[in-house]
Order: sequence, then C-alpha cells, then structure tokens
Amino acid sequence: MAKLLGKIKNGRVLRGLRSLKVRVFIIIIIIGLIPCVVLSYGILDRYMDNAVSVRTGEVQTQVKIIADHLITYNYLLDNSSDVVNAELSQLSNLYDGRVLVIDSNMKIIKDTYGISEGKTIISEDIIKCFKGGGAVNHLEETGYIEIIVPIEEKNAEDTRIVGVMLTSVSTDSIMSSYEYIQSRAFLLQIVAMVVVIGISYFISKKMLKPFDKITDAINEVKNGFTDKEIRVMDYIETERIGDAFNQMMGRMKVLDTSRQEFVSNVSHELKTPLASMKVLAESLLTQENVPAELYREFMTDIAEEIERENKIITDLLSLVKMTRTSADMNVETMNINSILELLLKRLGPIAARANVKITFESRRLVNAEVDEVKLTLALSNLVENAIKYNIKDGWVKVVLDADHQYFSVEVSDSGVGIPQESIEHIYERFYRVDKSHSKEIDGTGLGLAITKSAVLMHRGSINVISEEGVGTIFKVKIPLTYIAQ
Repeated sequence: MAKLLGKIKNGRVLRGLRSLKVRVFIIIIIIGLIPCVVLSYGILDRYMDNAVSVRTGEVQTQVKIIADHLITYNYLLDNSSDVVNAELSQLSNLYDGRVLVIDSNMKIIKDTYGISEGKTIISEDIIKCFKGGGAVNHLEETGYIEIIVPIEEKNAEDTRIVGVMLTSVSTDSIMSSYEYIQSRAFLLQIVAMVVVIGISYFISKKMLKPFDKITDAINEVKNGFTDKEIRVMDYIETERIGDAFNQMMGRMKVLDTSRQEFVSNVSHELKTPLASMKVLAESLLTQENVPAELYREFMTDIAEEIERENKIITDLLSLVKMTRTSADMNVETMNINSILELLLKRLGPIAARANVKITFESRRLVNAEVDEVKLTLALSNLVENAIKYNIKDGWVKVVLDADHQYFSVEVSDSGVGIPQESIEHIYERFYRVDKSHSKEIDGTGLGLAITKSAVLMHRGSINVISEEGVGTIFKVKIPLTYIAQ
C-alpha cells in the first residue's frame, strides 16, 4: 500500500497539480494583460486617427476660405496680390507644409516653396477634383496630409470649378504627441504587468490552495500518520478527487485484507495435508512390526494427501496465470461446439460414477476468438461443480448459443443449490459454501475463482441464478471477437 501511495505521490497526479498552478498563473496573467494591451494600442490608434482628422478639418476650413479669396482677388489671372500671397505663406508656415495653386489648365501658378511655378501637374485626384469634389490623403510614409480643395467661381446661374488648391501639411507635431503618449502608455503597461503578475500569483495560490490540502493529506496517508478519509470540500473538483482517492483507499484496504486472508487460507490448505501425512508417518515410525495391511492403508492415505496437496498447488498455479495481463492470452479462432463436446466427453465418466446425466444442446455453430486452454479450464470447473454438487440421479444441461456479437454457455443442474447469502462470495478463493461437507466433496475452493478470472480475461461476464434444493444456473457470455486491452 505504501509503495502504491509513493507512486501516486511521485507520479503524474501530483505533477499535474504542480503544472496546474503554473497554467492557472499564466492564464490569469494573459487574461489580465490582454485588456491592457488592447486598450493601450486602441487608445493610441484612436488618438492618431482623431488627431489627423482634426488637423485635416482645420486645414480644410482655412483652405476653403483662402480659395474664396482667390476668386475675390482674381488670383488665377494675376497672382501678385499681397493679401492672398500672405495668406498662402502663413498657411504654409503654420502647418510646416506646402501650398500649390493650380489653374484650369493644370498649370501651377503659385508654389509656396517657389520651385514648381509654371509647371504642369497631372494626377488622378486633381482630375477628380476638377470634376467636382475634393480629396484627402494621409501619407504615413512621408509624414504629410495631402488636402485637395476645388476653387469654385459662383454666380447666380451656376458654380464653376476654375482651379484647385493642393495643400500638404506636416504631421510631425502629431507624431511627437503620439510618441509621448506611447512612451507613457508603455510605462503604464509595465506597471499594469507588475500589478497583474502580483494579483495573478495571489489568485492562483488562493485558487489552488485546496489542491495543496489534498497533496498534504495524501502525504499524511503515505507516511502512515493517518488512514482517515480525505475531505476537501472547497471545490466540486477537489471533492471529486477526494472521493476518488477515498474509494481507491477503500479498494486497497479490501485488497490488503483479501491478500492476508488468501495467504492465511493457502497456508491452512497446504499445511492440512502435510499435517495428516506427518501424523500417519509418525504412527508408522512409532510402531514396531507394523502389519502389512495397516502399512498399506496408511500409505494409501498418505498418497491421497499428496494428491490433494498436488491439486491445491496446480489450482494455485492456474489462478496465478489467470491474474496476468492479456499478453499471456494465446488467442485463436476456435470451434466452441467442438471444445464443449470434447470437454463433456472427458467429464462423462465422472458424471457416470455420480449417476448424473449430462445433456448438450447446441443451438448454432459458433466460431470465436478464444484462448482454448483457459476457456476449457473455466467451463470444465462449471460442469464439474454441477456434477459434484448434484443429487443422485440428477442432471446437468449445457446450452451453447450466440448472437452477432457474443456467444453464451449456460450450465444448469438439479443440484443442492447455493444459499442467497453465499452467492456474492462464491468467486472468492478457497470459499466453500457448505464447510461441513468440504472434506466429503473433493475440491480446493479455487475452481470458481479460476473460472471468473478466465472469463474476465476474455472480456466476458459470468452470472449465476440459484435456489437451495432446486438447482443452479451459470451463464457465461464472451465476445466472438477478442478485444485486446
């Protein structure tokens, strides 16, 4: 038990708990930091878009006012107006940009930089502007906002576009503010990260404290300080883990008790024939001139005790083989009808000596993947028990049937039956229903334990229905196709 608890302590269960702490810690950090990061970048992007939009609106308003002045002062025909030139220079200097005034022939008549005057400019946006409507382009690569506004000449009848103003304004001041806010946002992210990590550590430690209780409780049991059940009711999960561990502990206690009883029973069963042989041998040794008849009688008794001892050892070895893994299964496709016919033929003489009639009913031909040796041993024990525990002139009936998935073997008899209080114990090792007649009826008390182990190794099931004084029915059900573990 301590060894198994050690495996639990050092195994995946507790390693999983330790890794769970890390995972919860990381998840809480992520949950806490994602909103900070999203909020930070969202505010920055929003600020940039809003700042560009505000700057564009300001410039557009001023450009439209100047465009009206261009018409008032007839600037497209004579660009010598000091008032308009001053306004254009002021606009260019105010926004650290450049202003181009373009006439209807797409000729630049004014450039605040003074380098493109008299040249022709053709672009898609300018052409569209002459057709009606302006344009705004944010050139992030160069750090400028390009604003194109039509120069409209209005009269009583219609409005005519006679030119275009192309204004480029710098976004350096916007970027400076953006970088300043970005640096402050980064500092806030660092502070938020520290706070979130601290809170995450506290929350993860608080949340997983019940699991630490479970670990401590398992250590207490492992070290032998207590065998009390674990009760950690903080979460449904910890409650379930505790219940599962308690069930496992209960099962281990049952197995430990069973092991002790098994060792005790084996010792008793093996010592009994030896004690009988010792008594018989000592009786012969202490007597002088022992008659040949008495000598022969004692030796016959000794031979019977040796045979009994040999049978117990053989059954024990069979039981040990039945408790091994599926790797020990020698599975082949076998004819179950033939197996049962051969088995009943071999047990025929035993039934004849007990005046018991055996009948076999095969309802269909059955082929299945089985271990012939183990299956034969299991079914032989059932039929042999039906013969042993039968009445005089009784009967044993064996029925073989199958469906699309399983085959079944039913062994019924007219025997003495099994008391209801004993049915749940009949598969226990060395258990005898009628202990007062255990010496009269040959057997070791291991037959049904061997049978159940063999059936379970085939991934099958075994059920019993019995009534005292009426008889017993055992039904074995096994898959037609062997299912490896």
